[in-house]
Amino acid sequence: MPPEITNLPENVINAILMPLPLRDAVRTSILSKKWRYKWCKLPQLTLDDELWKTTDNSISPSIRFTTIMYNILTLHQGPITHFTLSMSKLKKYPKICSLLHFLSRKSIQHLVLQFSEWNRLKLPSSFFTCLQLSHLTLQNCQICPPPAFEGFNMLISLELCHVSVSSRSLESLISSCPLLEKLVLKFFDSMNHFQIRAPKLRSFDFLGCIKYISLKNSPHLAKLSLFYGESFEESEKCDLDNFFQPLLSLEHLHLEYGSFQFLTASVPRRLSSALNNLKRLYVSLDELTDLSCALCLMRSSPCLQYLEVQVSIESDNKVNEVSASFSDVTLNYLKMVKVVGIIGTKLDMALIKLLLTKSPMLVKMLVEPDLQLVDEGKGVKILAELTTFQRASGKAKVECQLERK
Repeated sequence: MPPEITNLPENVINAILMPLPLRDAVRTSILSKKWRYKWCKLPQLTLDDELWKTTDNSISPSIRFTTIMYNILTLHQGPITHFTLSMSKLKKYPKICSLLHFLSRKSIQHLVLQFSEWNRLKLPSSFFTCLQLSHLTLQNCQICPPPAFEGFNMLISLELCHVSVSSRSLESLISSCPLLEKLVLKFFDSMNHFQIRAPKLRSFDFLGCIKYISLKNSPHLAKLSLFYGESFEESEKCDLDNFFQPLLSLEHLHLEYGSFQFLTASVPRRLSSALNNLKRLYVSLDELTDLSCALCLMRSSPCLQYLEVQVSIESDNKVNEVSASFSDVTLNYLKMVKVVGIIGTKLDMALIKLLLTKSPMLVKMLVEPDLQLVDEGKGVKILAELTTFQRASGKAKVECQLERK
């Protein structure tokens, strides 16, 4: 090997090795004596199923994994700040406890652990000693914090996907992360209601089945996304105004399928405190009650700039409510609107007409009819009707999708 490559600075060598799969990084040991153990000092490691895949049927993936873990535990030198472990295809998880104890002594800051959906690992006590964590992602595991656990005081980002955890343990885990800014929860298991206490939280993304979520202790929350994944007969109903009362810092709001189900106990004409910081709003309308909630949010968001509406309502009820409820409201900052899934009902067209007549700064409206209508060539009829609607903005362009993308 040329001396100019052999004698590269440590940071340059790391920059070369870190993007490589670990298997290839280890293979650079044959380049020269000085490169022999360079991989052992990498601060970022990624281990996935490809690493212990073998064509030798006499060697099980678990044994191969055990060998790899032994080499890392015995040969690696220096800190490990980023570590990703993906074991979605393994049936057993040998040496996990030793690995996590090892990482806790390596100043681990970014940790991703992904296990098989068929065998959720119960996190060992050694996991809860990784106290320097700032970013944590867990998938397909069981979380049972030990009684002595006092939290991850340096954690900024937490993502939990398909984990098994009680509402009480989840509440405790979140509240014991005082610096938490980003939270992602994606569950298949149904949960009871729980309260999020995260004073520095800026972003919250939820997908799953739960009776009720309280966000009263997240005053700086700027981005909120909710998606409910099943029937909600048992959901606790919440007053729409009470739910959004503490969320006045919201800038981005994404309310997917089912999100309005627990917000329909009482729907005011507009919220008692306006969402003055809200710039982007996405709503999915599946029921007439969803429409009432969406209209309330639109009336309560005077600085709204981008609006996307997914429509799945076939009824023509509440047509009069759409126009009458905006008699004293103008969306003065709305520039972009996207309406998806319409089938040309009176309610669909009344909503579009409202947005065109109440948005003096509108630049573009994109209408995507239901795909069945597109396939049947009926989008042209909808477009023809749209062109007759009055527009408050002389710059507004209306586009209608007439064929599949």
